[in-house]
Amino acid sequence: MKQQQDTILITGTSGRIGYPLAKRLSESFNVVGFDRRAPSHPPPSAECLYVDLTSDESLRRGLEAIREMHGNRIASVIHLAAYYDFSGAPSPLYDEVTVRGTERLLRMLQDFQVEQFIFSSTDLVHAPSAPGKRINEDSPLQPKWPYPESKVKTEKVIHAERGKIPTVILRIAGVYNDLCNSIPLAQQIQRFYEHDITAYLFPGEVTAGRQVFVHNEDVVDSIVLAVARRKKLPAEVTLLIGEAESPSYDELQRIFGRLIHNSEWKTYSIPKLFAKVGAWAQEKLPLGRPPFIKPWMIDLATENFELDITRAHTILGWKPKHSVRDTLPKMIPSLKADPLAWYRENEIKPPLWLRELASPVDQAKEIEPHELMRLGKEVQHMITMPNTMAMSKPKEINMEKHDMSKMNDSNTMPKPKAKPKAKAKPKPNKAKSKSKVKSKLVRHAKA
Repeated sequence: MKQQQDTILITGTSGRIGYPLAKRLSESFNVVGFDRRAPSHPPPSAECLYVDLTSDESLRRGLEAIREMHGNRIASVIHLAAYYDFSGAPSPLYDEVTVRGTERLLRMLQDFQVEQFIFSSTDLVHAPSAPGKRINEDSPLQPKWPYPESKVKTEKVIHAERGKIPTVILRIAGVYNDLCNSIPLAQQIQRFYEHDITAYLFPGEVTAGRQVFVHNEDVVDSIVLAVARRKKLPAEVTLLIGEAESPSYDELQRIFGRLIHNSEWKTYSIPKLFAKVGAWAQEKLPLGRPPFIKPWMIDLATENFELDITRAHTILGWKPKHSVRDTLPKMIPSLKADPLAWYRENEIKPPLWLRELASPVDQAKEIEPHELMRLGKEVQHMITMPNTMAMSKPKEINMEKHDMSKMNDSNTMPKPKAKPKAKAKPKPNKAKSKSKVKSKLVRHAKA
């Protein structure tokens, strides 16, 4: 039965979109995944192959393996693999992986019967819009940094090299999920949680600047719909995939202030020149970890993106089921439940105080995303039922000197404090890991 199913090829199967997508599509298709490195947790629902898109020989071997296993016909090629770097620095890998890798893949696919080629692009290829004016698929293109520039180049390559293969270009907004896993959102949350000085500042008018987001599950839905309708779609179609409502930076700040510190948050506007000097200085200072905010980001902070997703709804019958506003209250309880695990999940280096708080066992411990979500739901339940929490309150770890979410709840600018006298180092807590997690739950649930 399995051998009679159509075949789907996904590049980047081990990624945050590719992994759940492979699981969904495997219910109806044979799914083959291409990954440059052998994934540590390959999707059990896909046949994963080690393939380097920058190598003719590696790609040829991968495609020949598909031919031997499943024949010459491929229902859909879903191309998610690409190079991405939030530093904003130019890199030859944008051209080698994203642009030329796509060109190489399309060229070799000409020997197959391919019913569809889907490419994941970004909404950032477009020029920003005026407030209240929505961007559609025909709006001007104006990429501002290397990542969207590489996507524009690749879209042109797809148009030129597709041959007779029908193509779908999905210009996807900033992807997030219930644990965050969005670089800009995670960094903003981290600055709040640690009371970083930059959490209080914004370069320009705080109500200006909107970025579009979309939940990972909604992205998967859009691709599944595109595959299902592949025989009814135009030969070439471009679709914007994102949420119709875009929160402003100021709105996000206020939401995070309430969720993380239970306070009304005041964000101070500063001139962009001052912000650039500050970002430059942070890059030069030995802060223990590289700062996220770069000088080049300052000018982009007030850009406005609001999407018109009518075409995706008309052609695919797609509309988002989630919203970032409704999902933020799910992200923060997971952070409060186990901050170290949340930092690790979002690939952020924890601050020294958080690393000191955790035992060596906890620092080495890996918590699966579903377990972190479960802990987050416990915290959310405890926050909404304070009386129950108080009755079942376990013995707490002394976290006062480390718990940054308890600092400065009056939301004033951070003030320097006199350096405390050195204290004897407390003996390590030998409570079981499970008890420590519960203690963290209680402490952070109060924040």
